[in-house]
Amino acid sequence: MALIADETGCAEQLAKFFPRLSVVRIPVRVASLRTGQSKLQESTVLQFGAGEIAIFLSNLPIEFDDRVRLSREDGKRPVEATVIALQYHEGRKAVAVRFLNGPYDWMRQP
Repeated sequence: MALIADETGCAEQLAKFFPRLSVVRIPVRVASLRTGQSKLQESTVLQFGAGEIAIFLSNLPIEFDDRVRLSREDGKRPVEATVIALQYHEGRKAVAVRFLNGPYDWMRQP
């Protein structure tokens, strides 16, 4: 998945509000858990993350306080998260989520 400068910039703008996040590049599958949208999902890449928070670009119709499931492509245990912030920039949307059950070690693993 190739990222252009504007796409990366959108996630970087949102990451400024979370100074403790590190740059990560973790391929994931994101699924919306909103009622009636349970089949909506996409592949994306986590751009920034820490044990409890992650930022990624998304085209899904998710909003503040929605719940999503993140699954790594390598089969590690999926995690559920709540949307805590959104950043819109030049037609792109960056999403910040907080994991529901605490920190996850797979955020720090390549």
